Amino acid sequence: MGSHKGNRRSFLWREICSKMGTGSSKNPDSISHGSSEDREDHGGGQLYVSLKMEKYKPKGELIPHVYGSVPLIGSWDSSKALPMERESTSMWELSFVVPPNHETLDFKFLLKPKYNNPEPCIVEEGPNRVLIAGTLQGDGRSALFKRDNDEIIEYRVFVKADRVSPFNLAASWRAFQENRRLSTVRGVPDISINSTPAMGAEHGSSASLELDLEHYVVPAPTQSATVYAANLTETPRSLKLSGVFSGTDGTTIPRPSSKDGHTSNDRSATIKQMEVIVPDPTRVPSGSGTVESKSMGTFSSLQKQDSYRGLLVDRGVGSPRLLKSPSTTSFTLDLKPDSDAKNMMPAAAGAVAAGAVADQMLGPKEDRHLAIVLVGLPARGKTFTAAKLTRYLRWLGHDTKHFNVGKYRRLKHGSNQTADFFRADNPEGLEARNEVAALAMEDMIAWMQEGGQVGIFDATNSSRKRRNMLMKMAEGKCKIIFLETICNDPKLIERNIRLKVQQSPDYAEEPDFEAGYRDFKNRLDNYEKVYEPVEEGSYIKMIDMVSGHGGQIQVNNISGYLPGRIVFFLVNTHLTPRPIFLTRHGESLYNVRGRIGGDTAISETGEVYAKKLANFVEKRLKKEKAASIWTSTLQRTILTAGPIAGFPKIQWRALDEINSGICDGMTYEEIKKNMPEEYESRKKDKLRYRYPRGESYLDVIQRLEPVIIELERQRAPVVVVSHQAVLRALYAYFADRPLNEIPHIEMPLHTIIEIQMGVTGVQEKRYKLM
Repeated sequence: MGSHKGNRRSFLWREICSKMGTGSSKNPDSISHGSSEDREDHGGGQLYVSLKMEKYKPKGELIPHVYGSVPLIGSWDSSKALPMERESTSMWELSFVVPPNHETLDFKFLLKPKYNNPEPCIVEEGPNRVLIAGTLQGDGRSALFKRDNDEIIEYRVFVKADRVSPFNLAASWRAFQENRRLSTVRGVPDISINSTPAMGAEHGSSASLELDLEHYVVPAPTQSATVYAANLTETPRSLKLSGVFSGTDGTTIPRPSSKDGHTSNDRSATIKQMEVIVPDPTRVPSGSGTVESKSMGTFSSLQKQDSYRGLLVDRGVGSPRLLKSPSTTSFTLDLKPDSDAKNMMPAAAGAVAAGAVADQMLGPKEDRHLAIVLVGLPARGKTFTAAKLTRYLRWLGHDTKHFNVGKYRRLKHGSNQTADFFRADNPEGLEARNEVAALAMEDMIAWMQEGGQVGIFDATNSSRKRRNMLMKMAEGKCKIIFLETICNDPKLIERNIRLKVQQSPDYAEEPDFEAGYRDFKNRLDNYEKVYEPVEEGSYIKMIDMVSGHGGQIQVNNISGYLPGRIVFFLVNTHLTPRPIFLTRHGESLYNVRGRIGGDTAISETGEVYAKKLANFVEKRLKKEKAASIWTSTLQRTILTAGPIAGFPKIQWRALDEINSGICDGMTYEEIKKNMPEEYESRKKDKLRYRYPRGESYLDVIQRLEPVIIELERQRAPVVVVSHQAVLRALYAYFADRPLNEIPHIEMPLHTIIEIQMGVTGVQEKRYKLM
């Protein structure tokens, strides 16, 4: 349920309680029933009454209401009747508290048309209903309504009453006032577990549905086969076919100096040295997300992901620059396109853009560009970590590229080099490897000078000489942070070695796997003999993190917004294989009418999909006890996930559909007719366009960052039931799609997208259930 619904519900409760003559009231979504001890100590307590009406297939747009005498309404005027809230596709509910001095209720049900339709109300047939001391007088009859055409509409009626201690009532209301949030939505808790299936006999019972999952598979629009991560990195652009190294200006690249002693000059470090211990999730339950430092105490920038919120930058990007005249105190607008302005304003929104711009404006010139230099022995997960980090930063709107030195080496010297090429006592091999590293670094720096922001330099960089060479090349041009991956798990190393031999182009022409395996082991031995851990400059050490079974991160000399976000991401990421399922809600009533936004229920077709989805999840995840179901707080996703049984259901407000502001509930034709300027603005730039008093896609990406971090942190499968714009943004993260493509990604109804995450990267599979 959206926030506007919650506010209306809480207001309704305050009104009811004031009419009943009590100073305290109770949020209907968080009732605590009093015990028998409470009833004895507090004069019998107060009655909590729940009225429910059920009709399996409600027709038309008639909303059940309740009206009656004091203390419920105080008037038999139908215009003052209290609307019942939709609890599910077939159930409507109204709850209230009755004080001890008003335990007799005289009321009736009536049906009112939706959207202020002039159609008259339909009053329940038969005598008034009387509730005395929580007991309904007479039989618990169904509610019958007679239309003008003599059609009879029947609803089943359920009345439940329980005693509540006034102290519990007052305490709960105080908690509600302090938190200003509902603890449940339409009777569904924030986290609930269904232990038994709730599948109906009609439209999709398990017996009538095709459960062969492969029957539903449809082709994915992108390449979903396993791709070696290094092949997706930046293509060398200044490597000539003749084999001569040349810079972007055509000059020969000089041999880099190998003198020792160079260290980065820290100007404004806020973190000198820190060690973050990441607990093993299989042994220690996850806590608040606060990370402790051995030398600095709590690292505030690593708080739980949803605890930070920043200022909004209107329209996200493209704001004109303010220039101050040297002779006056006034500011003028500079509307000229400017490369510096481009560099200073990333294509991001809100806190992301504000933090990045502040860093670039207040920091040294070289801090406008950031180089993440990977360090580590082969088969330690460097390339996959680099690929994940590249994908994350691109999704946030930072221009990021992944430069893999192995790709340069293969183009320059071929892919069939043996382990002897990587010996430290092989001067020709050492010189050749330094040359390709220098060339990759020059390419990365040249790309940054053209407007790139974050370069990820992927190589072993296992000696202090090599790292000093890179720092000398970067001096005054970009800021370097070393990212070292250390793994002490023999089983994980063995698995990575075998994957490397199977996937790396270095062994594509080696038909004998065992021969390739022995050669790679020899190459690894050559690196281990001369490996020097990072102790210089700014660095992040990931120790036993890639396994997903705990570990630690050491951070030294790190400052700034973006480096802080990188550390935060790395603390929460791992390479444990698990699937993530993305699906839109079942067809809603607004989908049928072509309207945007709203909080409508799902149609009959949507109900069929909800049951098919439940069968799919039951079959696909029957062995996954730790899986969970995530929905938004809007009822169309909650109703879609309703039939899924046996898994926790977690509601995220961040998963709510894009806020369409004053356009909520309109069709695009109505927007085009009544707001032509807004329609054209959206048509020109859907990514940055912000609905009046609403959101843009960039705003959606900003609020989805905590969801992405939590998805990365999860070790078990997750089913995300959300909305089109939100799922476009989530899918773009996993598929590494450019930001400007996000508003145009196809996200069809009644289709499940399975994202497989693991050490081999990200693969996709689609199931169309209807």
